[in-house]
Amino acid sequence: MLAGAADPAAASFYAGTSVKILVGFERGVAYDLYARLTAKHLGQHIPGSPTIVVENNPEVGTKTAERIYRVAPDGMTLAVLIPALYLQQLMGSGDAGYDLAKFTWIGTPTKSHYLLYMRTDAPYKTIQDISASSVPALCGSGDEVTTGYYLPKLLEETLGAKFKIVTGFKRGPDVDLAVERSELQCRALTIDGFFSHEPYPTWLKTGFIRVLLQTSAKRDPRLPDVPTLNELMGEYKTSDSSRGLAKLILASSEFGRPIVAPPGIPAGRAKTLRDAYSQAMKDPALVAEAKKGNLELNPGTGQELEALAKEVMAQPRDVVDRMKKLLGK
Repeated sequence: MLAGAADPAAASFYAGTSVKILVGFERGVAYDLYARLTAKHLGQHIPGSPTIVVENNPEVGTKTAERIYRVAPDGMTLAVLIPALYLQQLMGSGDAGYDLAKFTWIGTPTKSHYLLYMRTDAPYKTIQDISASSVPALCGSGDEVTTGYYLPKLLEETLGAKFKIVTGFKRGPDVDLAVERSELQCRALTIDGFFSHEPYPTWLKTGFIRVLLQTSAKRDPRLPDVPTLNELMGEYKTSDSSRGLAKLILASSEFGRPIVAPPGIPAGRAKTLRDAYSQAMKDPALVAEAKKGNLELNPGTGQELEALAKEVMAQPRDVVDRMKKLLGK
């Protein structure tokens, strides 16, 4: 647990320097958009006003966690992580290359809930249609710690919906291209990502796709006619144990799009970064820019993320075993 006052020497330490934010995705996707929004405003809230630079490396992707875990713990390098890395670590399929509970959690700009979209020319107009069909819906994803994979698997477990998931896509836009070419029918992703950039708003407006489900506790105002997973689990009389599994899987939404630093950063410097991040998220200039760019803000603190990381990594064995089964491990 990090405690204590911010580093009184932070101004002299950061003055005239550059702090790097590692992003394992290409420019223009939601992870990058949030990182660049943060980079533009964070430095002025750090004593010494360092320059904040975003470094994109799409080839790294989910390996960004391993990279930042090994970086020198001096507070000069941060990274954006995908939210469901705890699933990979809990599955225990070898050395994950990091320990989620040991990262220095800085904050998240938003707590991202999820949705499932479907081509309108597919024979599935509702989740009930997928559950009733003998032919599984065809969705695309990256690996098992990406939303495109674990949300459909969770819907199989909680609602009896049937999916065939084509894995191995390196980027979300590659899945969307496959949907556009009629090679796939559906994809799961974050609600904020869906509304933050094309092609989704245009697809929705033109009727190319429809949204079948959302995972937020209440219906998003932008999706007033789309049922929530909780509503559907009530309709399907989903068991308490399956609801508990859903809670674990969807803890990723509380992580949002987190920014971390390596383990072992001096406590005062870590607090300086956390405080600066929290201040930046309240900065009127950042808030206005986020609104202009359709980037939803629902920030969480480093302290909240640290507690969440410890909680999800302390799951009972029976829950972890069910999660492994669900993810095919």
